Amino acid sequence: MSIHLRRITPDEHLGFIREVSAPGSTFPTTVSFLQTPAWAKVKPEWTSESLGWFEGTELIGVGLVLYRLLPHVSRLGLRSSLAYLPEGPVLDWTRPDVPELLTALAKHARKRGAFGLRIGPTLPHQSWGPETIKAAIADPAITMLSQATADHTDHAATRLANQLRSLGWKAPKDGEGFQAGQPKFNFQLPLTVVDEESGERRQKTPDELLKGMNQLWRRNIKKADKSGVEVTRGTRDDLAAFHTAYLETAARDGFTGRPLSYFQTMWDALTAEDPDRMRVYLARHEGELVAATTWVRVGRHCWYSYGASTNAKREVRGSNAIQWQMIQDSLAAGGEVYDLRGITEGVAEDDPEIGLIQFKVGTGGQAVSYVGEWDLPLIWPVHRAFTLYMERRAGKKPTA
Repeated sequence: MSIHLRRITPDEHLGFIREVSAPGSTFPTTVSFLQTPAWAKVKPEWTSESLGWFEGTELIGVGLVLYRLLPHVSRLGLRSSLAYLPEGPVLDWTRPDVPELLTALAKHARKRGAFGLRIGPTLPHQSWGPETIKAAIADPAITMLSQATADHTDHAATRLANQLRSLGWKAPKDGEGFQAGQPKFNFQLPLTVVDEESGERRQKTPDELLKGMNQLWRRNIKKADKSGVEVTRGTRDDLAAFHTAYLETAARDGFTGRPLSYFQTMWDALTAEDPDRMRVYLARHEGELVAATTWVRVGRHCWYSYGASTNAKREVRGSNAIQWQMIQDSLAAGGEVYDLRGITEGVAEDDPEIGLIQFKVGTGGQAVSYVGEWDLPLIWPVHRAFTLYMERRAGKKPTA
């Protein structure tokens, strides 16, 4: 039966996402909140559309496409946009007709006048458990996580990468392409386990999750509890308190923080689509805010999306307390994965981001690499000019 692609309504889009992310679904691909119709409202600087793949009359996949006319392309006198599907599209990437699905997408993007197309399949490729990660950190010969032998490699993901290459897609190197990409490496805590007696998959208990954490995490959670740290769920009004701590974190860690309006827009868009799509958590000690986070859920997958901690009272371990509360609440919401989002793969002792992976590995979770983001040039001269611009901007020597 032939495949066709067309625009769909937000309701059709959301209905498909709800179906494939519901309990009991065997859909093999993570459905990211970046592929929900609501995410288009979080990115008003991009135009957008919802697309649906159909096999006959059956909807088999969806995608949120963001289009942006980029300034550096406009300065060349060209009216052509970049088409981007962040952590998408939502397709069964194990299907044998993936090339046909992607060809239909490329054809549609060309008709929309896009000079390039970028996708980010959320099909897990490799994973490294906590013991493997700790061994890699301790090994001076290993500086990148990908140099360590993965505990699991998904052959369907390897096949997809080969298919993309054969169709002319390119995996951008660090610093190339446009700078709106999503991380290839993420850290995830599985919330389910195969029961030894029944052989069926079930949710872990809080005690099982605690036992899976390292000694430091367990000690810090206990210390926060004894110190009287209280973690509560907030409302939209509490985004201001979160944002104050977030800016303090940004100043301490040396990154540029987003404005409060961004988080308010994110809250309004996501909670309008689903009242429990986004939450804000606040950890206080003796009434004083010590940590704050945002949490997002799509079906069985829960994300720790943004986090902040104050410079004061770090010894009461508010960050551990707030994470533990979100993990327990993810269980209560029927979650199967608690996703701590992106990490860099550097594991050398002097890597500037080594502290992040060390903090996250303490949860007992695993590092997961997706197939990554891939670019398809649609108008070669424009795409090449854009790539050269971005390479020069990054201070890199242009590739041949």
